[in-house]
Amino acid sequence: MKYGLIGEKLGHSYSKIIHEQLIDNYEYELHPLEKNEVDTFMKEKTFSAINVTIPYKQTVIPYLDEMSDAAKQIGAVNTVINKDGKLIGYNTDYLGFQYTLQKHEIQIKDKKVLIMGNGGASKAIQAVIHNQEPKQVVIVDIVKTNGILSIEEVYADHLDCEVIVNTTPIGMYPNTDGTSVDIARFKNCVACIDAVYNPLRTDFVLTAQALGIKGINGLEMLVAQAKYALEFFKDIKIDDSEIDRIYKEILLETSNVVLIGMPSCGKTTVGRRLAKKLNKEFIDIDTRIVDEIKMPISEFFAENGEPAFREIESRICKEVSMKANCVISCGGGIVKNEMNVFYLKHNGLIVYLDRDIEKLISDDSRPLSSSKEAVATLWKERDPLYRSSRELVVDNNGSIESTVQSIRKEYKEHITEINR
Repeated sequence: MKYGLIGEKLGHSYSKIIHEQLIDNYEYELHPLEKNEVDTFMKEKTFSAINVTIPYKQTVIPYLDEMSDAAKQIGAVNTVINKDGKLIGYNTDYLGFQYTLQKHEIQIKDKKVLIMGNGGASKAIQAVIHNQEPKQVVIVDIVKTNGILSIEEVYADHLDCEVIVNTTPIGMYPNTDGTSVDIARFKNCVACIDAVYNPLRTDFVLTAQALGIKGINGLEMLVAQAKYALEFFKDIKIDDSEIDRIYKEILLETSNVVLIGMPSCGKTTVGRRLAKKLNKEFIDIDTRIVDEIKMPISEFFAENGEPAFREIESRICKEVSMKANCVISCGGGIVKNEMNVFYLKHNGLIVYLDRDIEKLISDDSRPLSSSKEAVATLWKERDPLYRSSRELVVDNNGSIESTVQSIRKEYKEHITEINR
């Protein structure tokens, strides 16, 4: 390996995609290492330059011949250059987080800041924050050392924190449930920043956004630190505008479009066409359910009832929500459980396909819309749920092609907006 990333688990990493988009004719490898392999790897020095991620940002330090002043201050390294056999360590997480604060106009000066976690990434973030003159910095970690608090101590004495940063792996794919802190208890909070970038919107970010607080994922920080790392790798200068370009490209390439709406509103038809246009996988949740239950949904309803169906639907919904780069067609009742929508927002933009009630079809095979009267009753119940769940509404009363084009255009604009 000439250039690449070392870490314990790298299956979720976007680093290869980012690095190889920054410059041409450049190969970047993902090189997972077990803990017992790090010593040999670092001593052999068979690389020109590497990035370092969890859990080795401090592990690699004893192998270095030199460290930048920033890396020394932080006590963690995420970039190592092999200069004629001499290993030099840098920390571009610092620069990446600094870029994120500037990009989103988050002021730290005179603010009380809560940082969840005290590992390698946290050390860089702590350094950035301390250099911006905060009123106070509170750090929480499961390992209690001098000055580090427990979450119980924070809840007792520090609910006035105004900015919260999560540097823990809580909420990271594939264990996407949960947050490191109960954001709702912090009434003065104005911004929540997550170092996690997969899923695109963690529970931490989604909860903040639902509370009207600025919620920012870790993808921009990842792209920014990669740009700065590559400048060290190649001894070149890359314009900061490349960070935003690649950030938007990755969002478009990895995020999902989630179609919700009434039965027969066109989710499957539009979804298939849209998936081809966007070069994404198409997933129909109802089809997934039928594959599992081995019978038509109407028969399952008749034999087992709606609650049993909704339980299966929610489980499959959660499984599907962890996928990336998909167009997902949802059953009409997916919005009856607000957690389904919450799951689907992790990687997706929720699009309500709005079709006039007169154009909706009644069908004996659909348990809850078997007649025109049933459709009207269902629409009255469901339309408010669709509108409260959606992040985008698209009219589907014209041609399929016009609907697809509308979604494509709006998707490109909204996917960046909801992830900032």
